[in-house]
Amino acid sequence: MTLTELLGLEVVGHDGRGNGFLTDVRLELGPGAGAPQATLYGLIVSPRRSTAFTGYERTAANRPALIARFLAWRHRGTFLVLWEDVARLDTGRIELRRGYRKYSARLGRD
Repeated sequence: MTLTELLGLEVVGHDGRGNGFLTDVRLELGPGAGAPQATLYGLIVSPRRSTAFTGYERTAANRPALIARFLAWRHRGTFLVLWEDVARLDTGRIELRRGYRKYSARLGRD
């Protein structure tokens, strides 16, 4: 599977109740042979089907202010779920394990 095949999939809890839709992934860079190695850290889940942070997930990105406020409103409810909390990945949906935790999708320090 590729990321483009996963974007937009419904993300559900262990009980089948909807949490939103996969809008992005978060990668973690670690040491590699000559170049950093990227591994999948988690999934970005939004209550709205199509949305993009366009760089405003960074806490320091707040200009132009009008756009920053609009995107903060648009992304309300968006969260990060760790890859280890994914129980099942199908072509139709992503199921999270029982007891998964929601983290802030923001990058940087608040």
